[in-house]
Amino acid sequence: MPRALILGGTGLVGRATALRLLKAGWQVDVTGRNPAHMPPELSALGGEFRAVDRADSTALRAAVGEGTDLLVDCLCFTTADTRSLLPLAAHATSTVLISSRAVYIDAAGNHVNSSTPPHFSGPISETHPTMAPRDDIDYRSREGYGANKVAAEQVAWESGLPISVLRPSQIHGVGASPAREWAVVKRVLDDRTALLLADRGAGVVHTSAAANLAALIETVAERPGNRVLNCADPDAPSALEICRAIAGHFGHEWEEVLLDDTAPAGLGRTPWDSPHPIVLDTSAATALGYRPAGTYATTIAPALDRLVEAARNGQPPVDDGYFAEYLDYAAEDAFLAGRGGRSGR
Repeated sequence: MPRALILGGTGLVGRATALRLLKAGWQVDVTGRNPAHMPPELSALGGEFRAVDRADSTALRAAVGEGTDLLVDCLCFTTADTRSLLPLAAHATSTVLISSRAVYIDAAGNHVNSSTPPHFSGPISETHPTMAPRDDIDYRSREGYGANKVAAEQVAWESGLPISVLRPSQIHGVGASPAREWAVVKRVLDDRTALLLADRGAGVVHTSAAANLAALIETVAERPGNRVLNCADPDAPSALEICRAIAGHFGHEWEEVLLDDTAPAGLGRTPWDSPHPIVLDTSAATALGYRPAGTYATTIAPALDRLVEAARNGQPPVDDGYFAEYLDYAAEDAFLAGRGGRSGR
């Protein structure tokens, strides 16, 4: 029985990966700081929780033990994180480091966290230019996140160890935080009869299902190597297509009001807006043998059902202001009334 150790295994990517591997007959250990966060579906399949802090190198080494077939790090953000990972990777047949599409820059040096949105000329391959590596600024800042990821990647690359760096884009699935789909699911639960979409809902930001990341992780576990791979859903749906997929999942119908640039600023915003498409080229992963678990619509279904279940149990996603701009019903109703239409209710 092959063994996998997943650092940060109770989170979005870790739980999806553990679930896939357990169903495939792997022995899976996941680390975390709070056993209460262990997903029950993992325990039910035989997954083991290890109370280990990612910063505790001694505890991590003990968790690896004599070695492991697969080591997955979902919590690597800085060069220090990667350096602490290398001694563990030396005892693993294959290691995976989760990075991000945030590392890429356009011809003007803009990235997804820039004040000016990036404009990529086409699908982004792994050889596309990235931000300059930096480890002297906070990785939690807009400028620091991608730059620290690049620096962390370089340490992994230079080690020569069989570490696969995966770059996903807007990861979704059960356990996502924020769960972007809540901006649409809540509208369904509130029985809104109109959906307003800025820029006619044409924005495209490639999505990555945690289930598809898990599929790629299983692929590289069987084909160890020192490499970088993009990972995204096989389709790249627009904001309009995403909203239709979510509404369709629940059988909900509403009027689609596709706004142009004459509409009030900020009206009809969604978490998937972008003035220019952001699409990852995943041909390198496909050539390696990766086969996605499904499209956006098929892989998002379990997360949608979990959101509804949580809301009905009085535990909707924590709203710390993230969703406010996407759920301004008063502004929407005022606009609809002004054009002589009904309110969104």
